[in-house]
Amino acid sequence: MGSRATILVTKHEIEAVFDVRDAVECVENAFRLYGEDQVQMPPKVYLTFEKGDLRSMPAYLPTLGIAGVKNVNVHPQNTGISTVMATITLVDPEDGFPLAVMDATYLTGLRTGAAGGVAAKHLARPDSEVAGFVGTGAQAHTQAAALAVVLPSVRRAVAFDMRREAAERFCDWCQQELGLEAEAGASVEEVTRECDVLTTTTPSRGAIVMDDWVRGGTHINAIGADAAGKQELDPAILKRAVVVIDNWAQASHSGEINVAMKEGLISRANIHGDIGEVVTGRKPGRERPDQVTVFDTTGLAIQDICCAAEVYRRISSDPGSEGARRSIAFLR
Repeated sequence: MGSRATILVTKHEIEAVFDVRDAVECVENAFRLYGEDQVQMPPKVYLTFEKGDLRSMPAYLPTLGIAGVKNVNVHPQNTGISTVMATITLVDPEDGFPLAVMDATYLTGLRTGAAGGVAAKHLARPDSEVAGFVGTGAQAHTQAAALAVVLPSVRRAVAFDMRREAAERFCDWCQQELGLEAEAGASVEEVTRECDVLTTTTPSRGAIVMDDWVRGGTHINAIGADAAGKQELDPAILKRAVVVIDNWAQASHSGEINVAMKEGLISRANIHGDIGEVVTGRKPGRERPDQVTVFDTTGLAIQDICCAAEVYRRISSDPGSEGARRSIAFLR
Protein backbone atom coordinates (compact mmCIF):
# COMPACT_ATOMS: atom_id res chain seq x y z
CA MET A 1 0.00 0.00 0.00
CA GLY A 2 1.59 3.27 -1.14
CA SER A 3 0.90 6.87 -0.33
CA ARG A 4 1.12 10.32 -1.85
CA ALA A 5 1.55 13.52 0.09
CA THR A 6 -0.56 16.64 0.00
CA ILE A 7 1.83 19.48 0.78
CA LEU A 8 0.84 22.38 3.02
CA VAL A 9 2.06 25.79 1.89
CA THR A 10 2.18 28.92 4.07
CA LYS A 11 2.19 32.59 3.16
CA HIS A 12 5.86 32.83 4.14
CA GLU A 13 6.76 30.07 1.69
CA ILE A 14 4.78 31.70 -1.12
CA GLU A 15 6.47 35.05 -0.50
CA ALA A 16 9.86 33.34 -0.84
CA VAL A 17 9.19 32.00 -4.36
CA PHE A 18 6.52 34.22 -5.95
CA ASP A 19 6.17 37.98 -6.38
CA VAL A 20 3.99 40.51 -8.18
CA ARG A 21 5.94 40.23 -11.42
CA ASP A 22 5.31 36.47 -11.41
CA ALA A 23 1.64 37.11 -10.67
CA VAL A 24 1.27 39.48 -13.63
CA GLU A 25 2.73 36.83 -15.93
CA CYS A 26 0.49 34.08 -14.54
CA VAL A 27 -2.68 36.18 -14.58
CA GLU A 28 -2.11 37.35 -18.15
CA ASN A 29 -1.66 33.71 -19.17
CA ALA A 30 -4.86 32.79 -17.32
CA PHE A 31 -6.77 35.54 -19.14
CA ARG A 32 -5.30 34.36 -22.45
CA LEU A 33 -6.45 30.79 -21.84
CA TYR A 34 -9.86 32.15 -20.84
CA GLY A 35 -10.07 34.13 -24.08
CA GLU A 36 -9.18 30.99 -26.03
CA ASP A 37 -11.94 28.99 -24.28
CA GLN A 38 -9.32 26.73 -22.70
CA VAL A 39 -10.71 26.71 -19.15
CA GLN A 40 -13.60 25.38 -17.11
CA MET A 41 -14.79 27.92 -14.56
CA PRO A 42 -18.29 28.01 -13.07
CA PRO A 43 -19.31 31.35 -11.50
CA LYS A 44 -18.30 31.74 -7.88
CA VAL A 45 -20.81 30.52 -5.28
CA TYR A 46 -21.69 32.66 -2.24
CA LEU A 47 -22.73 31.63 1.27
CA THR A 48 -24.10 34.70 3.04
CA PHE A 49 -23.64 35.03 6.81
CA GLU A 50 -24.85 37.65 9.25
CA LYS A 51 -21.49 39.44 9.28
CA GLY A 52 -19.96 38.46 5.96
CA ASP A 53 -19.82 35.81 3.31
CA LEU A 54 -17.86 32.81 2.03
CA ARG A 55 -17.11 32.41 -1.67
CA SER A 56 -16.14 29.16 -3.38
CA MET A 57 -14.29 29.43 -6.70
CA PRO A 58 -13.42 26.31 -8.74
CA ALA A 59 -11.44 26.18 -11.98
CA TYR A 60 -9.79 23.67 -14.30
CA LEU A 61 -7.01 24.63 -16.73
CA PRO A 62 -6.44 21.58 -18.99
CA THR A 63 -3.39 22.98 -20.77
CA LEU A 64 -1.65 23.38 -17.40
CA GLY A 65 -2.88 20.01 -16.15
CA ILE A 66 -4.24 21.50 -12.93
CA ALA A 67 -7.54 22.11 -11.18
CA GLY A 68 -8.49 23.57 -7.85
CA VAL A 69 -10.84 25.47 -5.63
CA LYS A 70 -10.32 28.67 -3.70
CA ASN A 71 -12.46 29.37 -0.64
CA VAL A 72 -12.37 32.98 0.51
CA ASN A 73 -14.30 34.90 3.13
CA VAL A 74 -15.10 38.61 3.34
CA HIS A 75 -15.96 39.78 6.87
CA PRO A 76 -15.56 43.59 6.94
CA GLN A 77 -16.20 43.88 10.70
CA ASN A 78 -13.35 41.59 11.73
CA THR A 79 -10.93 42.91 14.32
CA GLY A 80 -7.74 41.16 15.30
CA ILE A 81 -7.84 38.93 12.20
CA SER A 82 -7.95 39.78 8.51
CA THR A 83 -11.24 40.80 6.93
CA VAL A 84 -10.34 38.58 3.96
CA MET A 85 -8.91 35.07 4.43
CA ALA A 86 -8.51 32.36 1.83
CA THR A 87 -7.19 28.90 1.09
CA ILE A 88 -6.60 27.07 -2.19
CA THR A 89 -6.74 23.33 -2.72
CA LEU A 90 -4.97 22.14 -5.88
CA VAL A 91 -6.11 18.87 -7.43
CA ASP A 92 -4.55 16.51 -9.97
CA PRO A 93 -7.21 16.20 -12.73
CA GLU A 94 -5.95 12.70 -13.58
CA ASP A 95 -7.06 11.06 -10.36
CA GLY A 96 -8.48 13.81 -8.18
CA PHE A 97 -5.63 13.64 -5.69
CA PRO A 98 -5.26 16.84 -3.61
CA LEU A 99 -1.75 18.04 -4.46
CA ALA A 100 -1.58 21.00 -2.09
CA VAL A 101 -3.47 23.09 0.41
CA MET A 102 -2.07 26.59 0.55
CA ASP A 103 -2.66 29.92 2.20
CA ALA A 104 -4.31 32.13 -0.40
CA THR A 105 -4.81 35.40 1.45
CA TYR A 106 -1.51 36.82 0.21
CA LEU A 107 -1.98 35.17 -3.19
CA THR A 108 -5.45 36.71 -3.55
CA GLY A 109 -4.02 40.17 -3.02
CA LEU A 110 -1.25 39.53 -5.55
CA ARG A 111 -3.48 38.10 -8.26
CA THR A 112 -6.03 40.91 -7.89
CA GLY A 113 -3.26 43.48 -8.19
CA ALA A 114 -1.91 41.58 -11.18
CA ALA A 115 -5.33 41.66 -12.87
CA GLY A 116 -5.33 45.44 -12.58
CA GLY A 117 -1.82 45.48 -13.99
CA VAL A 118 -2.75 43.32 -16.99
CA ALA A 119 -5.80 45.50 -17.66
CA ALA A 120 -3.68 48.66 -17.51
CA LYS A 121 -1.16 47.12 -19.90
CA HIS A 122 -3.88 46.70 -22.52
CA LEU A 123 -6.21 49.62 -21.72
CA ALA A 124 -4.22 52.50 -20.22
CA ARG A 125 -2.28 55.01 -22.30
CA PRO A 126 1.30 53.71 -22.54
CA ASP A 127 2.59 57.19 -21.67
CA SER A 128 0.57 57.37 -18.42
CA GLU A 129 2.54 59.19 -15.73
CA VAL A 130 0.24 59.69 -12.74
CA ALA A 131 -1.46 56.85 -10.86
CA GLY A 132 -4.39 57.76 -8.61
CA PHE A 133 -5.72 55.63 -5.77
CA VAL A 134 -9.03 55.93 -3.95
CA GLY A 135 -8.75 53.67 -0.93
CA THR A 136 -5.28 52.84 0.37
CA GLY A 137 -5.65 49.50 2.14
CA ALA A 138 -3.72 46.31 1.40
CA GLN A 139 -5.19 45.92 -2.08
CA ALA A 140 -4.02 49.37 -3.15
CA HIS A 141 -0.45 48.27 -2.48
CA THR A 142 -0.56 45.27 -4.81
CA GLN A 143 -2.38 47.32 -7.45
CA ALA A 144 0.36 49.94 -7.29
CA ALA A 145 3.10 47.31 -7.45
CA ALA A 146 1.54 45.71 -10.53
CA LEU A 147 1.16 49.08 -12.25
CA ALA A 148 4.85 49.70 -11.67
CA VAL A 149 5.58 46.43 -13.51
CA VAL A 150 3.46 47.12 -16.61
CA LEU A 151 3.65 50.92 -16.85
CA PRO A 152 7.23 52.05 -16.22
CA SER A 153 6.17 55.51 -17.46
CA VAL A 154 4.30 56.08 -14.18
CA ARG A 155 6.41 58.39 -12.03
CA ARG A 156 3.93 59.79 -9.52
CA ALA A 157 1.12 58.58 -7.26
CA VAL A 158 -1.65 60.56 -5.61
CA ALA A 159 -3.99 58.91 -3.12
CA PHE A 160 -7.09 59.56 -1.04
CA ASP A 161 -8.43 57.62 1.90
CA MET A 162 -11.09 58.54 4.44
CA ARG A 163 -8.28 58.20 6.98
CA ARG A 164 -5.69 60.78 6.03
CA GLU A 165 -2.96 58.92 7.91
CA ALA A 166 -3.62 55.77 5.85
CA ALA A 167 -3.18 57.70 2.61
CA GLU A 168 0.05 59.21 3.93
CA ARG A 169 1.41 55.78 4.91
CA PHE A 170 0.55 54.46 1.46
CA CYS A 171 2.35 57.36 -0.17
CA ASP A 172 5.43 56.74 1.98
CA TRP A 173 5.36 53.11 0.84
CA CYS A 174 5.08 54.14 -2.83
CA GLN A 175 8.13 56.34 -2.40
CA GLN A 176 10.22 53.76 -0.56
CA GLU A 177 9.20 50.57 -2.39
CA LEU A 178 8.32 51.75 -5.88
CA GLY A 179 10.48 54.85 -6.21
CA LEU A 180 7.50 57.08 -7.07
CA GLU A 181 6.82 60.65 -6.13
CA ALA A 182 3.71 60.40 -3.99
CA GLU A 183 1.34 62.63 -2.06
CA ALA A 184 -1.99 62.35 -0.28
CA GLY A 185 -4.86 64.15 -2.00
CA ALA A 186 -7.46 66.22 -0.24
CA SER A 187 -10.44 64.54 -1.92
CA VAL A 188 -11.57 61.87 -4.36
CA GLU A 189 -12.19 64.65 -6.87
CA GLU A 190 -8.63 65.94 -6.61
CA VAL A 191 -7.13 62.48 -7.12
CA THR A 192 -9.46 61.70 -10.05
CA ARG A 193 -8.77 64.96 -11.88
CA GLU A 194 -4.99 64.56 -11.58
CA CYS A 195 -4.42 60.98 -12.66
CA ASP A 196 -3.98 59.03 -15.89
CA VAL A 197 -4.77 55.67 -14.25
CA LEU A 198 -7.27 55.54 -11.39
CA THR A 199 -7.62 52.55 -9.06
CA THR A 200 -10.59 52.33 -6.68
CA THR A 201 -10.44 49.79 -3.85
CA THR A 202 -13.20 50.78 -1.44
CA PRO A 203 -16.24 48.94 0.00
CA SER A 204 -18.56 51.72 -1.19
CA ARG A 205 -22.24 51.11 -1.91
CA GLY A 206 -22.69 54.37 -3.77
CA ALA A 207 -20.89 56.30 -6.49
CA ILE A 208 -17.85 58.17 -5.16
CA VAL A 209 -16.11 58.95 -8.47
CA MET A 210 -18.13 61.39 -10.57
CA ASP A 211 -18.19 61.48 -14.36
CA ASP A 212 -17.26 65.14 -14.76
CA TRP A 213 -14.05 64.59 -12.76
CA VAL A 214 -12.71 61.98 -15.22
CA ARG A 215 -10.50 63.37 -17.97
CA GLY A 216 -10.46 61.92 -21.47
CA GLY A 217 -7.71 59.33 -21.77
CA THR A 218 -8.09 58.06 -18.20
CA HIS A 219 -8.08 54.34 -17.45
CA ILE A 220 -9.97 53.15 -14.34
CA ASN A 221 -9.43 49.86 -12.54
CA ALA A 222 -12.66 49.42 -10.55
CA ILE A 223 -11.69 46.88 -7.89
CA GLY A 224 -13.91 47.48 -4.88
CA ALA A 225 -17.29 46.21 -6.10
CA ASP A 226 -17.29 42.48 -5.39
CA ALA A 227 -20.84 41.85 -4.19
CA ALA A 228 -24.34 42.81 -5.24
CA GLY A 229 -25.14 46.44 -4.36
CA LYS A 230 -21.52 47.62 -4.26
CA GLN A 231 -20.62 50.58 -6.47
CA GLU A 232 -17.78 53.10 -6.78
CA LEU A 233 -18.32 54.83 -10.15
CA ASP A 234 -20.95 57.25 -11.41
CA PRO A 235 -22.96 55.22 -14.00
CA ALA A 236 -22.41 58.06 -16.47
CA ILE A 237 -18.76 56.98 -16.59
CA LEU A 238 -19.82 53.48 -17.64
CA LYS A 239 -22.10 54.90 -20.33
CA ARG A 240 -19.29 56.81 -22.08
CA ALA A 241 -16.34 54.52 -21.36
CA VAL A 242 -14.94 51.46 -23.08
CA VAL A 243 -15.94 48.95 -20.39
CA VAL A 244 -14.08 45.66 -20.11
CA ILE A 245 -15.20 43.06 -17.55
CA ASP A 246 -13.59 39.84 -16.38
CA ASN A 247 -16.68 37.61 -16.56
CA TRP A 248 -20.25 38.47 -17.51
CA ALA A 249 -22.05 36.28 -14.97
CA GLN A 250 -19.95 37.56 -12.08
CA ALA A 251 -19.69 41.20 -13.13
CA SER A 252 -23.43 41.59 -13.77
CA HIS A 253 -24.17 40.08 -10.37
CA SER A 254 -21.52 41.67 -8.19
CA GLY A 255 -19.10 43.83 -10.18
CA GLU A 256 -19.00 47.57 -10.74
CA ILE A 257 -21.65 47.29 -13.44
CA ASN A 258 -24.18 45.49 -11.22
CA VAL A 259 -25.98 48.54 -9.82
CA ALA A 260 -26.17 50.41 -13.12
CA MET A 261 -27.47 47.24 -14.78
CA LYS A 262 -30.16 46.68 -12.16
CA GLU A 263 -31.27 50.30 -12.44
CA GLY A 264 -31.52 50.04 -16.23
CA LEU A 265 -28.89 52.73 -16.78
CA ILE A 266 -26.71 50.48 -18.90
CA SER A 267 -27.17 47.15 -20.68
CA ARG A 268 -24.95 44.43 -22.01
CA ALA A 269 -24.61 46.51 -25.18
CA ASN A 270 -22.53 48.99 -23.16
CA ILE A 271 -19.92 46.32 -22.41
CA HIS A 272 -17.04 46.28 -24.89
CA GLY A 273 -15.95 42.76 -23.99
CA ASP A 274 -14.11 40.68 -21.44
CA ILE A 275 -10.43 40.80 -20.56
CA GLY A 276 -9.77 37.43 -22.18
CA GLU A 277 -11.00 38.79 -25.51
CA VAL A 278 -8.76 41.82 -25.16
CA VAL A 279 -5.64 39.87 -24.14
CA THR A 280 -6.05 37.43 -27.06
CA GLY A 281 -6.75 40.26 -29.53
CA ARG A 282 -10.27 39.10 -30.31
CA LYS A 283 -11.35 42.58 -29.33
CA PRO A 284 -9.20 45.72 -29.31
CA GLY A 285 -8.06 47.39 -26.12
CA ARG A 286 -7.50 51.13 -26.17
CA GLU A 287 -7.84 52.51 -29.71
CA ARG A 288 -7.53 56.26 -29.10
CA PRO A 289 -5.60 58.34 -26.56
CA ASP A 290 -8.74 60.30 -25.59
CA GLN A 291 -10.87 57.27 -24.66
CA VAL A 292 -11.95 56.60 -21.08
CA THR A 293 -11.50 52.92 -20.31
CA VAL A 294 -12.80 50.92 -17.34
CA PHE A 295 -11.84 47.46 -16.13
CA ASP A 296 -14.48 45.90 -13.89
CA THR A 297 -12.97 42.93 -12.07
CA THR A 298 -14.70 40.58 -9.66
CA GLY A 299 -11.83 38.10 -9.51
CA LEU A 300 -11.70 34.83 -11.42
CA ALA A 301 -10.79 31.42 -10.07
CA ILE A 302 -8.45 30.88 -13.03
CA GLN A 303 -6.25 33.68 -11.68
CA ASP A 304 -5.91 31.90 -8.35
CA ILE A 305 -5.34 28.44 -9.76
CA CYS A 306 -2.82 29.59 -12.36
CA CYS A 307 -0.78 31.42 -9.69
CA ALA A 308 -1.12 28.57 -7.20
CA ALA A 309 0.01 26.06 -9.81
CA GLU A 310 3.23 27.99 -10.36
CA VAL A 311 3.83 28.24 -6.61
CA TYR A 312 3.26 24.48 -6.30
CA ARG A 313 5.65 23.78 -9.18
CA ARG A 314 8.40 25.80 -7.55
CA ILE A 315 7.95 24.43 -4.05
CA SER A 316 7.40 20.79 -4.98
CA SER A 317 10.48 20.78 -7.21
CA ASP A 318 12.58 21.60 -4.14
CA PRO A 319 12.34 18.58 -1.82
CA GLY A 320 14.18 20.52 0.87
CA SER A 321 11.51 23.21 1.13
CA GLU A 322 9.36 23.41 4.24
CA GLY A 323 6.18 22.98 2.21
CA ALA A 324 7.45 19.83 0.51
CA ARG A 325 8.42 18.33 3.89
CA ARG A 326 5.19 19.22 5.70
CA SER A 327 2.35 17.13 4.34
CA ILE A 328 -0.78 15.09 4.84
CA ALA A 329 -0.52 11.47 3.72
CA PHE A 330 -3.44 9.89 1.89
CA LEU A 331 -3.34 6.08 1.71
CA ARG A 332 -4.43 4.33 -1.42
